[in-house]
Amino acid sequence: MSSNASYPAGQETSPYSASPARSESLGSSPVSVFILSDVRLLCDGLSSCLSRQASLHVVGCGDLATPPARVVDSGAELLLVDIATPQGLRQSAACRAVSERLKVVAIAVAEVEHDILACAEAGVSGFVLRDGSIADVVAAIHNAMRDELVCSPRVAAALFGRLARLSAQAAVREPATGIDTLTPREHEIIRCVGEGLSNKEIARALRIRNSTVKNHMHNVLSKLQIRRRGEIGKHLNAASTPQPARVQIR
Repeated sequence: MSSNASYPAGQETSPYSASPARSESLGSSPVSVFILSDVRLLCDGLSSCLSRQASLHVVGCGDLATPPARVVDSGAELLLVDIATPQGLRQSAACRAVSERLKVVAIAVAEVEHDILACAEAGVSGFVLRDGSIADVVAAIHNAMRDELVCSPRVAAALFGRLARLSAQAAVREPATGIDTLTPREHEIIRCVGEGLSNKEIARALRIRNSTVKNHMHNVLSKLQIRRRGEIGKHLNAASTPQPARVQIR
């Protein structure tokens, strides 16, 4: 089996290109893996070690300038990518843009919030820290194929913290609905309705035409998504109660 390395011309293919025969006793086919790193020694070492795993099949390796189409055309199910430099995540995103089904496991990840969140936002399915072992890489590959992510409490805290911040930001940006969409005049209309005034009485009290009141009532019912003016009462408390300020977490 050849690793189909895609390093620049003039350099020899890894001496570990050939792997031992894969076990036929497994219940499922081995996971096809493509390895990307600008450190050729890392590529060669991973290719050698992973090729000895009966559950894995290394279909190729190359540097971070390898065309995404080459990765996808190799039949890889999973991309193992070195993210020691920013190019790693950019390349993994480019590969997933060609094939959304491609799983990505990042290696050489620092256990700091910035790196962890960068992986999550890039759609990485799993990661291995800089002090991780080959066993950790193998486990991360299989976890990713099962759509599972195993991480430390520290990493989990960083991910949940990011979700909380995104949720708060979305709440701040969310469009106004219901009572918040009413104009000042429409608020006057519903207060008059709450006092039991008819359309004619509202027109007289606000010194506007009866037809204008009807138009305002139509808009109010539409915005509040109700059918009868008798249902307006349940919205009056919301109209009169000051709303707490939304806090945006940065």
